[in-house]
Amino acid sequence: MSCNLDPYIFTTDTLPSDLRFLPPLANGLLGWKVFNNIMHMGGVYNGEAGHCHRADVPCPLAVKIETEDPAQHSYTLDTHTGIFSHDLRSSTVTASQSLYSHRFYPNILVMEVLLERHVTSEEPVIVNLVSSFTPQSKDIQFECSPDYKGGRHIQGQTSTAEFPGGSCPTVHLIWTPVPSTLMLPPEQTKARWGFILVVANSLEAARSSYDEGLNLMATGNLRPSHEKAWKELWLQSKVEVTGSQTLCKAVIGCMFYLLSAFPSIHDTSSCFGGVSPGGLSNGGDGQDYWGHVFWDQDVWMYPGIALFYPKLARSVLEYRVRTIDGAKDNAQKQGYKGLKFPWESAVSGREVCPEDIYGQQEIHINGDVTLAFQHYLYLTEDLSMFTEGKGSEVIFGVADYWVSRVMWNPDDQKYHLIGVMPPDEYYYNVNDSVYTNTVAKLSLQFAVELADLLQHPAPKEWQEVAKRINIPFDQELQYHPEFDGYSKGQPVKQADTVMLGYPLGVLMSPEVRRNDLEAYEPVTDPNGPAMTWGMFAIGWLELGEAEKAQTLLEKCFKNIQGPFQVWSESSDGSGAVNFLTGMGGFLQAVLFGYTGFRVKKECLAFSPLLPDENCELCVRGINYLGNQMDWLIRKDDICIILREQTSRAGNTHSHKLQVVLKASGAKIPLTPGQPVTFPGEAGYVCKMDPLSSCWPL
Repeated sequence: MSCNLDPYIFTTDTLPSDLRFLPPLANGLLGWKVFNNIMHMGGVYNGEAGHCHRADVPCPLAVKIETEDPAQHSYTLDTHTGIFSHDLRSSTVTASQSLYSHRFYPNILVMEVLLERHVTSEEPVIVNLVSSFTPQSKDIQFECSPDYKGGRHIQGQTSTAEFPGGSCPTVHLIWTPVPSTLMLPPEQTKARWGFILVVANSLEAARSSYDEGLNLMATGNLRPSHEKAWKELWLQSKVEVTGSQTLCKAVIGCMFYLLSAFPSIHDTSSCFGGVSPGGLSNGGDGQDYWGHVFWDQDVWMYPGIALFYPKLARSVLEYRVRTIDGAKDNAQKQGYKGLKFPWESAVSGREVCPEDIYGQQEIHINGDVTLAFQHYLYLTEDLSMFTEGKGSEVIFGVADYWVSRVMWNPDDQKYHLIGVMPPDEYYYNVNDSVYTNTVAKLSLQFAVELADLLQHPAPKEWQEVAKRINIPFDQELQYHPEFDGYSKGQPVKQADTVMLGYPLGVLMSPEVRRNDLEAYEPVTDPNGPAMTWGMFAIGWLELGEAEKAQTLLEKCFKNIQGPFQVWSESSDGSGAVNFLTGMGGFLQAVLFGYTGFRVKKECLAFSPLLPDENCELCVRGINYLGNQMDWLIRKDDICIILREQTSRAGNTHSHKLQVVLKASGAKIPLTPGQPVTFPGEAGYVCKMDPLSSCWPL
């Protein structure tokens, strides 16, 4: 990679040899890997049940520029603006090609070309636009439609619905025709061209977006409106590490690609299709988990985004709410009550996993979904999500499922979950997965809590099962076996039991926490999925061992492929590409590990600890109870600035916040615009308390 002092700019002179690691450009609706002739649209799948996958959509902007004379190439992804550029410099001309998925107008993809002459000449300068586009798809039968305002237009429908009787989405493409060459006349020193592609589900929406694009080009506001949207997004979240340049760039790359997977903060369409492990740019037939939505969204990607953007966090919950009917159908087919969220989800919420065993047994997904809802409530106190937003239906439906799914054993007087697959997918048909049983317990307890909050009668079975569900624990070895019958030393695929401490927040002694970490770290597959080591790092940070945590976190660097900070699922480059799950786990190690942030019912707790090589961590835009805060964490002190106070959705009250220091009990009120600095030591636990609460906790 070329040396660049700005960690937000990823630059190289050569593209990665493995084209899977070209940078994806996405905006929550459209996803495209640069130069690829295939793109995807959120919520557009083809195929029934286990054959369901993201439908391939041809991309008319699959174009490379070439000069007739030899040229030097450079390729840059500017994460400040979400713009990828390819620059060619020859003896006569500099040609610059810019590509971006519009951040504010999500139906629009853009290509711009700028030619600048170096020397005066009576000859025109010509560059070639080499296209790999063909108006065909194996998933959508496209037909040509009449041109619209000079733009080419094709439309088609996917061939097979997600489930019998389901609808097949329609896709319209309208785009500016791309010529095979561009010419800069002798009398001109420079010229600029713009090309737009619009992708939409209806003719009306396609034409409206194309009109918008033409108007933006005519007024010169196409790129500025995109850049403004990214600037606004970054103003609400920045995570910067002083010390390790590699770590700093990795964190920025993770934030950029995760934000790219979410809709605009101004989006009101309520049609967000969720986040899949490889993002919108991947997920075709047989590729990158078919573009399905897993627990990855709710457990791995969601927490780092929710900490800054309540609206984007809510969009994840709203996606799950829209799949309630499918989840109900899944539960009924398995012979249980309530809701069974699919292990792999598309649009309807019906199970679309290609292999039945995962949908049947990896039932921890239900607890994972409710964990995100609980996290959101504690961060925002936005009750509207649970009333008119129907979030309570999710929480209560999952609780009913657990009650119908458990089995009572009169011998030990406990409830058990039989025949499950834990997060560690090396094992299946096991009993009492410690992770699964724990998330079941937590979701039942949250259902009781929410019912009380909403004055909704809670079945006594919710509390009864939560109280008596079996949580495996080895009294002799003082650690948590992964499941009933697990023998210490058996190989493990990925983070599983170590997640009891974080994110599940199970109370345990430092001895047990250490024993769990030491039991599973040496037997965890080194080629397992990328998010694993972030969880181990958080565990060691909890125990005050920053250097050990850093060593484990740096294992993740092997998953970062090529100059554009694109992640692979496995460290050898195999598995899903642009692996957002791994990025989410890595980001949590920084956001919840170094800071010690824990989102609790009554407060935002924190206990910062930085490894030696990182002298400073700046986290801007933390959003807690409608208050935005900027944090500067150093070796010896912590500085917090309360940025502003805003009312939040469903709640017109504002909170006053104070920092409570555990060691002394001192209380430090926060005033907007006035920095507060106090000492910070390893293991020195503080908490951010609201001085007033809008509902009884």
